[in-house]
Parts: sequence; C-alpha cells; structure tokens
Amino acid sequence: MGVWYNVTNLGKFNRPMTYYAITIFLSAFLLFQVQPMIGKYILPWFGGTPAVWSTTMLFFQTLLIGGYAYAAWLVNKLSSRQQGIVHLALLGLSVSGMVVTGLRWAAPILPDATWKPTSVETPVGDIFKILVVSVGLPYWLLATNSPLMQAWFNRTFPNRSPYRLYALSNIGSLIALTSYPTLIEPALPLSVQGTVWSLGYGVFAVLAAYGAFKTMRQMPANPDGADSTSLTDHAPRLITRGLWLMLAACASALLLAATNQMTQEVAVIPFLWVLPLTIYLLTFILCFESERWYSRTAYTFALFVVSASYVYVLASGPQLALLLQIGAYGLLLLVGCMICNGELVRLKPHPRYLTEFYLMISIGGAIGGIAVSLIAPYVFKGYWELPLGVLLCAILLLIVTLVNRSFSTSRRLLRITTTLLGGVIVLLAGIAFLYIQATVSVPLAARNFYGVLRVLEIHADQPDQRAYLLAHGTTSHGFQYVASDKRHLPNTYFTESSGIGLTWLNLSKPAGTRRIGVLGLGIGILATYLHPGDTLRFYEINPEVIRLAEGAGGYFSFLNDARGQVSVVAGDARLKLEQELANGQPQHFDLLVVDTFNSDSIPVHLITREAVALYLQHLQPDGVLAFHISNNYLDLRPVVYGLADEFQMDAAFIESPGEPGRGSLSLWMLVTRNRDFLNQPAIANHITPRANLARVRLWTDDYSNPFQLLR
Repeated sequence: MGVWYNVTNLGKFNRPMTYYAITIFLSAFLLFQVQPMIGKYILPWFGGTPAVWSTTMLFFQTLLIGGYAYAAWLVNKLSSRQQGIVHLALLGLSVSGMVVTGLRWAAPILPDATWKPTSVETPVGDIFKILVVSVGLPYWLLATNSPLMQAWFNRTFPNRSPYRLYALSNIGSLIALTSYPTLIEPALPLSVQGTVWSLGYGVFAVLAAYGAFKTMRQMPANPDGADSTSLTDHAPRLITRGLWLMLAACASALLLAATNQMTQEVAVIPFLWVLPLTIYLLTFILCFESERWYSRTAYTFALFVVSASYVYVLASGPQLALLLQIGAYGLLLLVGCMICNGELVRLKPHPRYLTEFYLMISIGGAIGGIAVSLIAPYVFKGYWELPLGVLLCAILLLIVTLVNRSFSTSRRLLRITTTLLGGVIVLLAGIAFLYIQATVSVPLAARNFYGVLRVLEIHADQPDQRAYLLAHGTTSHGFQYVASDKRHLPNTYFTESSGIGLTWLNLSKPAGTRRIGVLGLGIGILATYLHPGDTLRFYEINPEVIRLAEGAGGYFSFLNDARGQVSVVAGDARLKLEQELANGQPQHFDLLVVDTFNSDSIPVHLITREAVALYLQHLQPDGVLAFHISNNYLDLRPVVYGLADEFQMDAAFIESPGEPGRGSLSLWMLVTRNRDFLNQPAIANHITPRANLARVRLWTDDYSNPFQLLR
C-alpha cells in the first residue's frame, strides 16, 4: 500500500522512531488477539450464541473510551514526570494482578469455573463482570497505548505527523484478527493461548515502561513547533467535535449491524464474523495512512450504487445467491466505513488535540455499539439497524459536505447533494420494504439477546398443507400443520425415517417407561413420540423459544398435545446438567438428544470430551446419545467419532434424505455402549459405514478447531 513505515523504510528509522512503531504495533496485536480468545473461552457459559461476540465487542469498545480518556487526561493535565510515574504504577499493578490470577487460574486471563453464571436472565451484565475481572486492566492499558505513544511521539518529534502511527496500529489489529482463527486457534489450546498472550503482555509492559521512563526524563524538542501536516493550531469547533463523535458512532454501528445481518440473517457461516471486522479495520488503515485513498465525490456515488444494490438484495430475499448477498453487505460496509473514516481524517485536528480526537472516536464507537447491541434488540423486531445506519451515513456525508465547502466547488456540491438525496430516497424505500415485510407478511417477529425469531405461514393457499414454521435467521426449527389430522406429525429433521426417529422407535426400553432428554427445544416436535408414562425433559436457553413452544400465539402445540410428561428447563443445557448432577439429581436418561448444531454456529462446549463425560453421568449404561449434526458448512463426523473412541463407545452415522413435503435431509450420529441396539436390523440397515475421514485432534474444553471441519 505504499505505507510510510513499510519494510523498505525501516532502515531509515532512527532507534526512537522504531521503538514507537514496535510498541504501538504490539499493543494493537495483543488487543485483537485477546478479543476472540476470551470470547471463545466464555462462549460456552452463555449457550454459544453469536450475541456473545457482539457483547464482548461492546465491552472492549467501552474500555477504549476509558483508555483514551486516561491518555487525554495524562497528557493534558500532568507534567512529563507525573505522566511517567502514574503510567508506571498502573503497568506494575496490571502485571502484579496477572501474576496473582496466574497462580489461581489455568492462565492469567482465563477465569476458573467459579465465574460461570448461574442463570440466563442477565447475560450482558454477567459477560461484562467476567471480562472486567479477567482482562479489564490489561486491556485498558493496551487501549491507552496508541494515543499515548502518539502524543509522546509528537512532543519528541513535533515536525512529524503522528497520525500514520494510527494506521500502523490498525495493521497490527488486522494481522491479529486474521491470524487467530487460521494460525493460533488450530495450533494451541486455550490455556496455552492465555499463557502466551500474558507473556506477550509482559513484553509490552516492559516497552511501555521504557516509554514512561523516557517521557519522565526527556522534554519535548519544540512543543510549539510547526507540524509538517500543516494543520492549523486552532481549537476544534463544537460542530467538528460533534462530527467526530457521530462519524465514529456510525462506522461502529455499521460494523455490528452488518455482522448481525451476515452471520444471523444471511448465513451462520463459521468465521464469517471476521469479514466485516476486517473490512472495518481496512478502512481505518487506508484512511489514516494517506488521504489519497478517500475521495468524497467517488464515494458519494459509490454510496448511491451500494444502496441500490442493498435494496435489490432485500427485494430478492433469501433465494438470492449466498455469495451475492455477502458481497453486497460487504461492499455496503466498505463504502460506509470509508466515508465515515475518510471524513474523520479530513476533520482531524492539530496533534496538540490528538488525544481528545481519539477520545471522541472511542466514545462514538461505544455509542454505535450500545445502539446495536443493547438498544436495537429491545426496540426493533428485526435487524433494522443496518438500513438506519446507512441512512445516517448518507445524512452525515450531506452535513460535512455543506459544513465544509473548502473541498467542493458549488457545481460539485450540487452534484454530490443531488446524488445523496437520491441515495436517501432509495434507502427510505428499502426501509419501507423492511417495515412491510416485518409487520404485514410475517405473523410474528420477536427479538432478544439470542437473535430474531419469526413465525412464518407456509402453503397458505393449500388447506391440507398449511402450516406455521419457526425460523431463527436462516435456521428452521420445524413446522406444525394447521389441519387437525396432521398436527401430530413429526417433520423436518425428526421424521420416523430420520436417525432420531429410528432411534426413538427402536429403543430397548419399552414405550411408557422411557426417560428422554433433549438439548434444544425448537417447537418441541420430538414430543410427538411420547407415550403415556414416558418422560421428556427439554433444555433451552432462549426464553422466547420456550414461550412460543408452550403455545403463545397459538402457532405450536406439540408440548401441550404430548401424551407423556414434558418439562422444560430454562438455561444453558450443559450448565443445567452440571447443576443437576451437583445437586444429586442424575436424570437416568434412556436417550439423550443433542440437537444444537444445525444452526452452523455450533456451541462447541456441547461436543467436547468434558461434555460427553457429563452426558454419560446422566445416561443409563445401555442408553443412547444422539447427535444431530446436519450442517451446511461443517462436517462434525470426525469429532463425534473421536469422542466415541475416547470413551470406548460405538458410533453410527445415519443419513436420511427426508420425505417429500414433510422431511428434510438430516444427519444423525448415535453413540452408545449398547451394541445390541445398533445391530438390530431397523437400525443397522440405515447405518452408513465409517468413512475414511481425516482424524482430528480430540475436542476438549481447552481445545477445538472448527476451521478444520469446513466442507
């Protein structure tokens, strides 16, 4: 990209400049390594839902505010000596704290099991509490490093612009982000990752301490000297500060909104969350490296084009090719963030106000995160924040065009304004389409921390086929016919010819005496198999799913119509099973069904060695574990085979093509010590022989690698 600090230029750096570059790069790398690491570590404690990622991101954005505010206070309010003393004290405190936690936990930043939540009522608060204790202070100090080092750099070298160091910071972030799922996660267990990261933080602490000592002893060469960027040394206007805030908020909101749209509404593809964050960081790198990457005129027209493409994607619906949908949302995010960050760079102040500038950016980022992660789920029934974010981007571009006319002639201003108004009209049409779709054509839409649920009416024009279907993004939880003679029929992945149907109908325990456990409720289709005297116990983390399955709205009645005894346990299935065992309440299931993987964003903690060991303590010696592994993007067979081998159990793979109009293609794996069950013809005739699959490392709570399972 021709950046000023590339390899060919490193030889031209003197030692102090190299120090600033290395320290800033390392701190940014550590910042974006710890986010996916700690997110993956606590993900099992909150049901494996993708919302954990957006919540952790919000937490880290909030800490950025504190870090940038601290840097601004330190530089603007304290003398050089006082700055060094305060910063050294905090660095020492953070390292000491990590030494203490390292002696108590598996790794200094990975909290032990005592921090697991006991309920699902306050997931956001619980996540914040855990993150504060585990990585709060180290992350906060890492967040302070870039603006602080840039401020110290500017005092030492007043004739050099510090802003390109911000681009270097984002390059470090980008490398960390892309290397984690491809290099770090596949190679190292979580405990080792946490230890290595802590050692890296120790190196950073030494480098930062050197900078603090340096600033204590060295006065700036010429603090009031001219700056090579030719930025005027005037205090920013109030409207300029407001635009810093709003542009940063808009970019952050676009990032999280596009991530939600891609990963939950388009396709829950593993690692897809990396794409929008990569685009977001790339726009920072380009805009802060050089202003030549951003042209207001070009991106104004680009906004119009991608807005029109966005409306086309909405109008086409899910039948549009997957890559086209992802590409359209990716381009929308790219253009929107380039506009926000490009205008931020044009509005950047004299380096004297650098820390305030970064503080406003961090506050804006947190505002955008709060709007999407905390407010939107309770205000909107769908993912409305993306079209509203793009609309805000267009309005902000119109404002900066009108406020700062120095970049435009009157004719160009008129052309840009006209184009923007056209783009706004297109966006309003798109939002109107969303409103009609969400409020008229869908019987019910509900949203909470765990995503958007929709009840869809299918085959409305065919009375004998008319049914209601529950969808979670692109994932179907099954449907129920309206006609009374069909309401009891199991469907989708649970028909009589599916792996679970064959298993249930051929259990060795007689009907009327069976105890069944199911991880994942859906609409409760499996309750149709119950006989009087049977007991069925569901475990479900999403309260809205429970409400609908229990009959709210009158759409589904599988639970209410069941002939046996049905109970629903609210909360993460694994945590609840652990609590039941601790309370001396093993469930003695004859069949335990793990139906949590067909969403493609798999809850890894439910398919590890420790999880299976827990299941076996709730399972009868001759019982069956049934794993539903239907998945568009991951082949989970090697993992289940490996777990069966670990516990010296037999595993069988059953693939069912489904039944026209009622059943879907389904993949099930049965794990048991009961060979007689697997050998009976009704089961054996449907088993696919064990394929010569690539062996994968055994999944544990400390190690998993979905990347190697991609189809």
